[in-house]
Amino acid sequence: MKFGLIILFCFITHLGMAQNDEIDLEKFAERLFQVQDENFSYEDIYESLLLLYSNKINLNKTTPDELSSLYLLSNNQINSFFDHTERNGKLLSINELQTIENFDLETIRSIQSFVTVHESVADSRPFLQRLLAEENNYFLLRYTRRLEEQLGYTDALPLDTFLIRDENELIIDTVTVPPARYRGSPNKIYGRFRTSHKGDFSVGFTFEKDAGEEFHFSNGQRGFDFYSYHLLLENKFGFDKIILGDYQMQVGQGLVFGAGFTSGKGYETVNAVKRNTLGLRPYTSVLESGFFRGFGLSKSVGDFEITTFYSKQHQDGNIQMGNLTNNPIDLDEEEFVRSIQNTGFHRTDRELGIKDQVEEESIGALVEFKPNRRLTIGLSGLNTNYSVHLQKRPNNYNQFEFQGDHNYIVSSHASYSWQNFSFFAEGARSKSGGIGTVGGFVASLSPIIDMAFLLRQYDRDFHSFYGNAFSENSRTINENGTYWGIQIKPSSRHKMNIYYDKFAFPWLKFRAEAPSDGYEYLLRYTYSPSRKVSLYAQMRQQSRQISVPNENINTLQEQLKKNYIFNIHYQLQSWLDLKTKVQSSTVTEADNFTKGIAIVQDVNFRIWKLKFHTRMALFDADNFNNAQYVYENDVLYAFSIPAYIGTGIRNYVMFRYDPLKNTSLWMRYSRTEFKNVSAKPTVGSSLEQAQGDTASEIKMMMRFKF
Repeated sequence: MKFGLIILFCFITHLGMAQNDEIDLEKFAERLFQVQDENFSYEDIYESLLLLYSNKINLNKTTPDELSSLYLLSNNQINSFFDHTERNGKLLSINELQTIENFDLETIRSIQSFVTVHESVADSRPFLQRLLAEENNYFLLRYTRRLEEQLGYTDALPLDTFLIRDENELIIDTVTVPPARYRGSPNKIYGRFRTSHKGDFSVGFTFEKDAGEEFHFSNGQRGFDFYSYHLLLENKFGFDKIILGDYQMQVGQGLVFGAGFTSGKGYETVNAVKRNTLGLRPYTSVLESGFFRGFGLSKSVGDFEITTFYSKQHQDGNIQMGNLTNNPIDLDEEEFVRSIQNTGFHRTDRELGIKDQVEEESIGALVEFKPNRRLTIGLSGLNTNYSVHLQKRPNNYNQFEFQGDHNYIVSSHASYSWQNFSFFAEGARSKSGGIGTVGGFVASLSPIIDMAFLLRQYDRDFHSFYGNAFSENSRTINENGTYWGIQIKPSSRHKMNIYYDKFAFPWLKFRAEAPSDGYEYLLRYTYSPSRKVSLYAQMRQQSRQISVPNENINTLQEQLKKNYIFNIHYQLQSWLDLKTKVQSSTVTEADNFTKGIAIVQDVNFRIWKLKFHTRMALFDADNFNNAQYVYENDVLYAFSIPAYIGTGIRNYVMFRYDPLKNTSLWMRYSRTEFKNVSAKPTVGSSLEQAQGDTASEIKMMMRFKF
């Protein structure tokens, strides 16, 4: 054993830094996703980031919106960049960025993975030849499996209890039945092919089978449970863009079309506030909702850019029969669904029974006027029809939610840059008459101070199915708010980020049985004494009102949550770096005080052609309110920010190996051991429950570049 350790140590000490063709996703994630919670669709955001990485921005043909969409450049830096190119012409090299005012080495390093100065050479070969000859392509296959046997894959299932209600939604009886087990295997399989050439084309397809889903070719299923595909042609047949298959739209401040890379509130307190119009974008994720399926066209005519699209697809929903008029005299019953289900799981008979039951048909358009790089004015709209009526289960707080089978929403947006200020706004109205508005500015007040200010107001009956504007809630409805953000950077070594957000909910919401309000602020100090050492300390406090039982009635009381993080990252050698993080939280709710803490140690190193990421984490979180969200390194094109809940130890080890020039392999093993004091410990709930006090997972992936 000792001899083996000596050999390993001698082997390591003679290694240099291996070639790495991937971006530092951990650093990027911590920069933009520092305020981590369960409401974020991290995978969708991550997919948008990778789309930017694989289709680098040409700095000689870019726009302010496109550069701003990286959330890495201040308004002052963007203005300096365009002032430089207007005076001196096109960039000849990325290194020329060092000559631009306000661009420091840290900024250049942060954006260099997403930009290029190389022009795409016009290629007159037939499309199929260009497609087959393109070097920017890959195929990957990923396998994931939970190692402990879960209840859904056994025959020893507990009974489920269902409530039977009358036409007035009153409970009249209960029925107990055995639940359906998972029909498929616990293997999760994911595959993707993508090839693209900036300014020419993008072709891709994705397939996935979730754990518990079947892989078969019967009953209308063709192998995997989910497929996604797209074909994007640029500058062809007289159009700027032609897209077929699956796609998204990113327009204005996200009130109507809010796809793309948007991070919300976080450590990036200024640059991430303003959204940007990027128009039609291929959809490459495996999330089975939140995208369009059909075709889209985009064309520039003078100073105008016109985009239109059509989409028709099926959504999951449990179709029921009932009287939608609430009139006891009217005995006619109609089909309806309580809501569109977007989990994407089709593992049991019950889940398969609601698959693709609702047809959604959408048509939308965007017209933008861009007389110069400083001014943009746009109009957009989306019309959506469903094959069945949507009717929420009536209760106090959802009285103003969408009801019906048809919705439309129209909006206008504008942005204007003046000196070092960038102003932006969008206003929208849905069919219900509900209004949504958002507006503000980002500014460079001095070479060391940047600031952001934003106002928002979303009516309780504002209905936007594909919106994702700046908000405290996960949806843009029933909210008012004011946000201030500031960044102070006196030198390359020191940086302070601060934000304060005041919000209110004019109508009832889940866990708040009366209009409520709250606030949130964040302070973060970053110190980088050298390229090899960096540290930061962060505090975030959030206050909101929730309903708490008080004798015979529920009353609103403050829920106060505080989070603290200290992180230090140090690179000991070119092949070895360490990271230590301590984060904790406390929650005060009525007279109840709970807490949570996580201590994390990462050791990352390289051996020969192998690159290792390892972690040991100790955590103790009293409840879900104190869950500790910590970014974890994962295989390429996978994103992991698990919630550490309970008391236990979390470990993982991952390595990458490149056996051939165009082939890369990843393997990841993770294990969580819970300190469960019960006589018969279990992990998970319902069909995900497993006996014992551990949860372990193995993940393997292969990528092949043609």
